[in-house]
Amino acid sequence: MSTWKVACLIAAKDLRVERRSKIVTNQVLPFAGITMVSFAFALDKQNVLDTVAPGLIWLATTFSLLILVQRSFSIETDDGALDAMRVAGIDARAIFLGKAMALAVQLLVLEILLLFAAVVFYGESIQSSGAQGPVLAVVLLVTTLVSATCGLAAVGTLYGGLAAGFKGSETLLPLLTLPAVAPVLIGATKAVESAVGTAGAVVSEGWQWVGLLAVFAVAFGIGGALAFGPLIDE
Repeated sequence: MSTWKVACLIAAKDLRVERRSKIVTNQVLPFAGITMVSFAFALDKQNVLDTVAPGLIWLATTFSLLILVQRSFSIETDDGALDAMRVAGIDARAIFLGKAMALAVQLLVLEILLLFAAVVFYGESIQSSGAQGPVLAVVLLVTTLVSATCGLAAVGTLYGGLAAGFKGSETLLPLLTLPAVAPVLIGATKAVESAVGTAGAVVSEGWQWVGLLAVFAVAFGIGGALAFGPLIDE
């Protein structure tokens, strides 16, 4: 079987496990929602919320990423499934891609819901200046979500596999992941600010940040696929 087909099977397996366990529905979504509500009460001024709302969306996403990655690899390590796949000769690149794809799907769903939460709690809206303003802003927003999600999924899968082999992985994973995803937080926040017009930002300013997100996602996607095997084997 090709690497891509095996990766799709692993991704489907992870998504089936999530559908049956409902961790995203019962734990991650409430956690992200509480985070957004808490920020709304803590920053109890509309002008402040308007300014920081894009960043809060990605902070909530990053915190939720840690829960999703920890859950994904704890299932694999508790019953030895990860070692069994390696012993069976499954390409480590397929494992990395499959788990990253499943993680990306869950993150994308979460991000869309968080955007709706930002509209409800913070009053955010798509920038509508100019004849094509809304269309370009929506394209920028969708492109940002896809590229940032791919980057977060690649980083989370890579460091999740690394931390899974150590004791105290619950504390090691945040220490490894949070510094690495800083470029995604910055780039995605700036791009969303351009899409919603925060502080006078225009849509054209957001594309350079999307470029950064795309380069980050490709770099960690390729690097992670190559490094994942040696990392989990160690």
